[in-house]
Amino acid sequence: MPQKRVTVTVYASDPISRAGVVSHLQLEPSVEVVPYQGGLTDGERGDGARGETAGAVAVTLVDRFDESAAAELRRLVRGGEQRVVLIARELREQDLLTAVEYGVRAILWHHQATPRRLLRAVQSAARGEGHLPPDLISTLLAQMGRLRRSAVASTSVGLMPALGMAAREVDVLRLIAEGLDTRQISEKLAYSERTVKNVLHGLMTRLHLRNRAHAVAYALREGYI
Repeated sequence: MPQKRVTVTVYASDPISRAGVVSHLQLEPSVEVVPYQGGLTDGERGDGARGETAGAVAVTLVDRFDESAAAELRRLVRGGEQRVVLIARELREQDLLTAVEYGVRAILWHHQATPRRLLRAVQSAARGEGHLPPDLISTLLAQMGRLRRSAVASTSVGLMPALGMAAREVDVLRLIAEGLDTRQISEKLAYSERTVKNVLHGLMTRLHLRNRAHAVAYALREGYI
């Protein structure tokens, strides 16, 4: 029987970088590169496609993990139909946690993305497994350790655990999602404006959220609002 191949679509703002990744993957018999139009797959197979395909992997290249890159990741993982491999030139600690939170399966440093490592990351993602460089594994473990210690400390004084949301945090985010500003939220919930700001600051610090929009997006994605 024909061997199943991994269907891969490559996304990058830089056409030269994208062409380089595509050229590497097209040489692999276990991979079928799917073209796209305007950043979306068009469903057409590349030349010479044969056999069955297994899974769907999106390889995306970013220089910096900015708001645009975050939005692209959210689009790619929406619905769970594609498993994402992220190739990055730069990734801060908070960006790493956000990428993992979004559901990125594998991450490669741009300068370490050899054809063999790229193929390994794609195959791992297709199987639903994770793949991180050793330095990012250490960073992620350190982050999770800090969150764990924060959760223990918060629980010991009767506060909300680090990875959850308190009821008043959900109330504040729900009102932000409705378009209310700090003053209006304070009036609606009978809090002082300082309390509203403190609630937001504590939430965003604990969950490594960048701003109010990111906090609302997180709450929506996790089903809090």
